Amino acid sequence: MNRFSLAVSRAIARVTEAALGPYQTAVIRIGFSATWLLFLLRELPHRHELYGPDGPWSWDLAAQLITTNHAFTVLMWSDGGLWFESVYALAVLSSVLLLLGWRTRTMSVLFMVGVLSLQNRSVFMGDGGDNVLHLMSIYLVFTRCAQVWSLDARRAGRNRAARARGERVTDRTGPVLWGVLGFVLVAATLAGRMDGDDRLIPAVLWTVWLAQGLWWLAGRRARAGEPRIVLDVVANIVHNGALLVIMAEACLIYATAGWYKIQGSRWQDGTAVYYPLHLEYFSPWPGLAGLLSASGTVVMLVTYGTVLVQVAFPFTLLNRRVKNVLLALMITEHAVIAVVLGLPFFSLAMIAADAVFLPTAFLRRLGGRTARARDGLLRRARRAPIPGQRTRESPRTTHVGFGA
Repeated sequence: MNRFSLAVSRAIARVTEAALGPYQTAVIRIGFSATWLLFLLRELPHRHELYGPDGPWSWDLAAQLITTNHAFTVLMWSDGGLWFESVYALAVLSSVLLLLGWRTRTMSVLFMVGVLSLQNRSVFMGDGGDNVLHLMSIYLVFTRCAQVWSLDARRAGRNRAARARGERVTDRTGPVLWGVLGFVLVAATLAGRMDGDDRLIPAVLWTVWLAQGLWWLAGRRARAGEPRIVLDVVANIVHNGALLVIMAEACLIYATAGWYKIQGSRWQDGTAVYYPLHLEYFSPWPGLAGLLSASGTVVMLVTYGTVLVQVAFPFTLLNRRVKNVLLALMITEHAVIAVVLGLPFFSLAMIAADAVFLPTAFLRRLGGRTARARDGLLRRARRAPIPGQRTRESPRTTHVGFGA
């Protein structure tokens, strides 16, 4: 009984004392925001046809569908062109700022609003990667995904150093941003824009806004540290729960895909991979696709290997070595799909979802190498002379040349 109580207490302490997986959630944040940003930039010339007033899925058709599926999208608040451009620009801006980790809690909410608004406006314009991005944009709101590799983490470190020196730290940007977004939220609620059948997203928006205000108030006004400690514990529990949901979601995606493939006759006879390689729509590189499908043995091995990896992966989480091997195989498979089948954003979304299982040691080494490479580039950029600017040696060299 004592051992059981000790184990339970350790488990509770682990869940409440810290937000687990800081590097994994940072990679998820960077991966999904980068995926959505690249997609929005690539489709910038075609945005009106995909989600705007010039698309085949008109505003009236979208309104009829939303009355049935009760999806959340701010694009249905108005059919004006200026409103659409504003929402699209907000989606791009929130993706950039979430990628950098600036005011991450607020940007994660705006990122979610942008993803849901555009995808729910035209539900037939996506693929499986959009579904993953749709779900993960909601889960990210509940995570503390800016603990590392973010501007927020750098600002927090500077603030701690300033307080250690006895300096007073004042945050003006946070309260202003909170007040502006609160005004928009109140105005939208009073205008009846939040009165739809979808209560989840408005509840999330109000909850996060109130929680941010309470967090600031507890740190600003409370003389004792207990209120802030309690809020920090609650935030850790919510983060760890969201992280568990993300992991379960990734396992469910692979398990469902694998078991459905087993039921298909083409997957059973080992020829399923051959057919998409010969579809014109999925053949940006016909020569490469033909090379991969030329060998029946290769096609069979890839077909059976795909099913085996997807079905087995959820069962290998208890064995770190086997899990890492299968994880590397799945990431490689998605990279091949991105190139051979021309589905880069689907592959990027799945790789970002797989990142939740990457080992912490590997991510820390990767982050260290990236930081060293960045510092090296910055040093070389500082040393490089500006075109047209004379260096200190230039006059001496010129003088010697003329004297010779």
